[in-house]
Amino acid sequence: MKPLFSVPFLTFLFFHFYSVPTLSSYVYDTSATTTNVINSTDFIRTSCYATLYPDICYTSLYGYANAIQQDPARLARAAISVSLSKARNMAVYVSNLSREADYGADPRASAALHDCFSNMGDAVDEIRGSLKQMQRVVAPGSESFRFQMGNVQTWMSAALTDEETCTDGFEDVAGGPMKTEVCKRAAKVKKFTSNALALVNSYAEKGTV
Repeated sequence: MKPLFSVPFLTFLFFHFYSVPTLSSYVYDTSATTTNVINSTDFIRTSCYATLYPDICYTSLYGYANAIQQDPARLARAAISVSLSKARNMAVYVSNLSREADYGADPRASAALHDCFSNMGDAVDEIRGSLKQMQRVVAPGSESFRFQMGNVQTWMSAALTDEETCTDGFEDVAGGPMKTEVCKRAAKVKKFTSNALALVNSYAEKGTV
């Protein structure tokens, strides 16, 4: 299935929530720009070591190196944006399957798909809320910062739990291609959300020291 959201759309989503200076505001030195990109990608790679899935973390975020630079807040926002896109894609995929399953012969599979869709929908709402809160986060070190980041951590943790719960109903469903594919896709979505949460936790921890 073709992904619902492309990399250009993700870039638009990221910039929508966090504005950066336009290219016309600067006169770039080519060597300096190249060095900045290298430093930014190194920053992303190093930061991703704090996640459970560093390879997935790096490959999903290095394309935004110019926007992220070496800013942990931008990195966390970008990771949340990627996680939101993956969860939305999964919700759409499961919704389509659930409509087909309503006409099928296995009521347990239909129920499991509807439950999974509900859980993924909740996860999407929670990740979206996290992204909006990250847009409003104040400078690190204040009580307001700790409160705001606590909200982001709570919502991202809840989203991860909902994604994990998505496939619980499939335990009573007979094995088959549909069950295998749904569980595989759900497991992949969880990795992106887990990585985003890890980067959020890292930023929150550094900002409260």
